[in-house]
Amino acid sequence: MIKFMYIFCMIVWGLNFIAVKIQGTPVSLELSLTFRLVMTAFLFLVLILFIRPKGRPTSKDIPFVIAFGICNFALSYLCLYYATILSSAAIVTLVFSLKVILTPIALRIFLKEKLHSRVLIGGILGVVGVCILIYPTLENFQGFHDIKGIIFAFLGTLLTAVGDACSARNANRKVDPIYANAIGFTVGSLLMGAIILFQGKEFIFPTSFTYLSALLYLTLVASFAAWLFYLKLVEKIGGAQSGYMVALFPAIGGVASVLIGESDPSVYLIAGCFFCCIGAAIALGFGTRNQNMKLPIQG
Repeated sequence: MIKFMYIFCMIVWGLNFIAVKIQGTPVSLELSLTFRLVMTAFLFLVLILFIRPKGRPTSKDIPFVIAFGICNFALSYLCLYYATILSSAAIVTLVFSLKVILTPIALRIFLKEKLHSRVLIGGILGVVGVCILIYPTLENFQGFHDIKGIIFAFLGTLLTAVGDACSARNANRKVDPIYANAIGFTVGSLLMGAIILFQGKEFIFPTSFTYLSALLYLTLVASFAAWLFYLKLVEKIGGAQSGYMVALFPAIGGVASVLIGESDPSVYLIAGCFFCCIGAAIALGFGTRNQNMKLPIQG
């Protein structure tokens, strides 16, 4: 069962941005994200009613739980959605893998946690991988869209790292992650709804098969089921081993991007994925004996 949950989470989260690409833009990205956040918030609130977990956040914890929701679920998701549409899911997945470097840096800045030298080595390899992948795009006009997409992807990954620091702080305070996710998704929903109202956009719900299937995948599978499996994995095998799956996200996203015809198979794509995977594995300490490091993963 542990192997199934591990492979399930790895594949599901590795295909996250592919689902965003398939969903497309029949409505604004802000509205698509709002639908996802509202549905996921509802699922977690129902889960709380059924299991009533301990570890309810106190008044001192609420600001950090809110910051976690805004950074991890609202603003970072929005940036990553725009990045996926502007460039490709393969590029966004590679940039997002830099999270394994940015999160430890954020933990060092905000929580004064130790920063291992392997994070710097892995980060250099990760940046090399991204540079290899985007190099061919610099020779044509479409490359400008890719560059904008990369900027959005990096900003989204940076926001995720800040949210991860808030999540780590909440975990240190024994706040149950189910409460944190329920509040975080709710706050993210309210923020995105306010943005849509400010923009004056209509609330239209697309009913095409591709849109609905992608929305259900992103909500039920990626944001809810996979996250619950990951929580169980952390309990069974520890945060360090559970976090190793991040190292394979670039390979999964790259292969899927080729299969749906979004990217062409090339030496640049293969080399970029390889360097990002190796960099992420080094940053995570793959093969070391440290099993206590917990790396939050965005679902």
